[in-house]
Amino acid sequence: MSRSSDPVAPPAPPVTLPPARTVFAPGRGELFLRDTGGDGPPVMLLHGWMASADLNWYGAYGALTGAGYRVLAIDHRGHGRGLRSIAPFTLSDCAADAAAALELLDAAPATVVGYSMGGAIAQLLARDHADVVSGLVLSGTSQEWQDRRERGFWRGMGALWLILALAPDRVWRHELRRQRLRDPELGSWLVSELLRASAGDLAEAGRELGRFDSRPWIGSLRMPAAVVVTTHDTLVSPRKQRSLAAALGARVLEAPCDHLEVVQPSYNPALLGGLQAVGAHEPVGHAHTTIRRP
Repeated sequence: MSRSSDPVAPPAPPVTLPPARTVFAPGRGELFLRDTGGDGPPVMLLHGWMASADLNWYGAYGALTGAGYRVLAIDHRGHGRGLRSIAPFTLSDCAADAAAALELLDAAPATVVGYSMGGAIAQLLARDHADVVSGLVLSGTSQEWQDRRERGFWRGMGALWLILALAPDRVWRHELRRQRLRDPELGSWLVSELLRASAGDLAEAGRELGRFDSRPWIGSLRMPAAVVVTTHDTLVSPRKQRSLAAALGARVLEAPCDHLEVVQPSYNPALLGGLQAVGAHEPVGHAHTTIRRP
């Protein structure tokens, strides 16, 4: 019987994923990440809230490895196959986990790419572990999420925890229907990956995002930076993304996609352009990308 027709086989991912690695970080625990290996310039990918490295970046893995980069992509605590800890979830711990992984894999300093929540973690990584960061590419993210509407959303994290704890499969399948996903095989894989997360950690991660505010210190970061603005974003305002770029003095690139469309091929040219902008090596066969100043 083929794998696709085996009722007990897990859903297959939509692309061939980079090799998995588990790294033991003394004092922290076992860290799960993807690692393409090789001697190309290292790029550490930091994923967004509720996602995993694979969910956030499966659409970019091929483009980045094809351009010659060594791609590393960590699952944050409580997300995907990431570390489970009895300590409360913090963004700072996620940043320290990524720093430890880069050092243990002899991949520092690396260009760090942070999307959404991963952008907040990347900012903390650049502030608190600057020696492991050679450049910073931020996308679909902000200096803060503290508007009145956002504050109301973060106050509902207790209800989110309860819903995800009681009926996670139903919640995720409903969300995929709402997104009008038409590929049932892809949908099954997405749900199987989302179900790996810890409901409690997801809720606490939401509270952490509600508390995050880099405005007092973001201007002190001194490494090259670029911001890839998701111009159709309905979750993180493009206005906030451009404000982040201005505060960093970062180069601005534009990706014509909504927040959850980061997996589409249309995102990758801007991502590759962001890596060029911060001094990562010239990708193989790169296309011309428009770079704008904020």
